[in-house]
Amino acid sequence: MSQTDFDAKDFRRALSQFPTGVTVITALDAEGNPVGVTASSFNSVSMDPTLVLWSIDKGAHSLSTFENAEHFAVNVLNRDQVSTSNNFASRGEDKFANADYSAGLGGAPILDDYAAQFECKTWAVYEGGDHLILVGEVMNYRYNDGAEPLVFARGSYAVSAQHPEMVKSSATNENKACEGDFVGDYLLYLLRETYQRFSADLYPKLKNECDVTPEEWRILARMINCPAIKMSELAGMVMQPNVALRETADWMADKGLVEYQDTDTLKITSKGADVGAKMQALALAEEANLLGQLSGDQSEQLKASLKSLMEKLG
Repeated sequence: MSQTDFDAKDFRRALSQFPTGVTVITALDAEGNPVGVTASSFNSVSMDPTLVLWSIDKGAHSLSTFENAEHFAVNVLNRDQVSTSNNFASRGEDKFANADYSAGLGGAPILDDYAAQFECKTWAVYEGGDHLILVGEVMNYRYNDGAEPLVFARGSYAVSAQHPEMVKSSATNENKACEGDFVGDYLLYLLRETYQRFSADLYPKLKNECDVTPEEWRILARMINCPAIKMSELAGMVMQPNVALRETADWMADKGLVEYQDTDTLKITSKGADVGAKMQALALAEEANLLGQLSGDQSEQLKASLKSLMEKLG
């Protein structure tokens, strides 16, 4: 297949299989006003000299600012900064009204909250098709070891975590050395391991029997009892930024699962409702099979306890 034959939406879907971090790139415009955009295209280039790069769409409102800026800052977001990512990904007039920041190198804003930050002097600007590639020399950096980075994969926000195989391997080795097993009895490990094992069975079945991806499953699951919903409300429910959510919704519309009632409202179709009902029945059967390994009282207590913990954790 030649490049000219690529379907743009399908190509972006393939690219979404590669997880990235989430950053907010900042600089000052010609009038000295702070400018910021959300970007996942950040990457390292060189250790000597210390170079990094990112790219910006040529259609971006802030293109001229970054193309001509002498300095810019890369703010790597942490897992608690989904709202920050959404804020700087929006087309709002004053994105900094809701952000705490100070002036960094060359006046480029640096956010008070971050997982890591890189203050850069613009090294070069290159043509990159419909984007510009901006390379910066890192002049200063800092990072927060206690922060868990925000991750973006398959159109949704996620968090980084140690792979279950690594945890199991660690627990096995510990068991050889001692009787007690801290990891194997730790709540966070138990919750994460249960989720990983359950979803590893569920998601392939949803794809094979209902032809829905995990992202489509999350949207349809929300729309089963709410057949028409604002995109702005749905974004928070399914942990997708508006741009990625609209892309997923477009894919679903192409499959006939949903349709746009208006520019900001998504409506489930009769086909989507049928797939949603089938999907729900499959998910409930998988849940019943899992909980069937416990007594009725244990199952009810498990859900009640988890709901109570969620409520207390906010």
